[in-house]
Amino acid sequence: MESVGTEAANMGEREFKSCDRDDVSHLSLDIGGSLIKMVYFSSGSSSPSDDQKDSYLNDGTNTSIGTSNYNGLREKLHFLKFETSKIDECIKFISSKHLRYYGSLNPGGQDNKNLASEDNIIKATGGGAFKFADLFKEKLGIVLDKVDEMSCLVAGANFLLKAVNHEAFTYMDGRKDYVQINHKDLYPYLLVNVGSGVSMIKVDGDNEFERVSGTSVGGGTFWGLGRLLTKCQSFDELLELSRQGNNRVIDMLVGDIYGGTDYSKIGLTSTTIASSFGRAISANKELDDYRPEDVARSLLRMISNNIGQIAYLNALRFGLKRIIFGGFFIRGHAYTMDTISVAVDFWSKGEAKALFLRHEGFLGALGAFMNYEKNGFTDITHQFMEQSCEIAQDLVCKDEDL
Repeated sequence: MESVGTEAANMGEREFKSCDRDDVSHLSLDIGGSLIKMVYFSSGSSSPSDDQKDSYLNDGTNTSIGTSNYNGLREKLHFLKFETSKIDECIKFISSKHLRYYGSLNPGGQDNKNLASEDNIIKATGGGAFKFADLFKEKLGIVLDKVDEMSCLVAGANFLLKAVNHEAFTYMDGRKDYVQINHKDLYPYLLVNVGSGVSMIKVDGDNEFERVSGTSVGGGTFWGLGRLLTKCQSFDELLELSRQGNNRVIDMLVGDIYGGTDYSKIGLTSTTIASSFGRAISANKELDDYRPEDVARSLLRMISNNIGQIAYLNALRFGLKRIIFGGFFIRGHAYTMDTISVAVDFWSKGEAKALFLRHEGFLGALGAFMNYEKNGFTDITHQFMEQSCEIAQDLVCKDEDL
């Protein structure tokens, strides 16, 4: 098995090429309020030349894909995302993969005549699995088999933590350190999934979990307020803008209140944020007087700090030392991870660490995909488990953004 990677970062407006050589046999979706996450499995010729020729998207956004050999075929596990507001792009992509023809294939590309005449059924989770069920049926003739969202998140996280070495890592002060977790010591842990909103799930075992808390202030808040305040048209554009900003222009710091000095009696340095966006109330300025990048930076800092603090307080509540963050809000974004890490470190006085996942945004979609196991489709996930060492060797992806 070569690698597990993300196929496309943003779909946008484009035409898709049909899948001429590869058969798409199983596909799963996590349809959230902001993003649609997709995992699908394909098989085709195992010839190396085919890998070089494959181009599913005419703009060349296809990147590294997990592959293995099974019955002489090259098998791949693909990861993609789409904006939920552009769900038609997701539907176009599924149509381009000829899922209506290949959706009832078994692993290895063998036709299942008992299924071929039935409606195509794909596993789906998230609120959108209910909201858009009729749309998928109308446009593609596909029935969405709805899988519980929390169960999928936990199953996806557990799978990655068990099967993939170097999946989990810490990130602070620009330093990324991989963490190898002993499978026997995995539980319990707190899973913090940051999507449009935030869910905090106490995980005690493979099928043992409880949603213990959450907050409505999450990725959707960042995106929504960001669009209103900066006019950015996408989440990624807003994140990129935040890289260039300086939150100190807008945030009120402890030093602003104490004349540039620390409040050492209670352990607050002069650079600690006393009030997010606090400077905006004392300055005779309008929104247009502030740089959009500074606004984006302050907004990202505010939401990330809040998530990190609430996460630690819940970990403290249940005596958990391991806090794992997932969800597409994080996006491997250095400043987001660093802010969450600093918040957890600050409130725990260094006793707890924030852990992040390489495939943080696909937990739900991967968990939904694994539900095919219950219908006899066991080979793919079993191969991942058996070849985890091989995965680890090739999972060192590009870290330019970190």
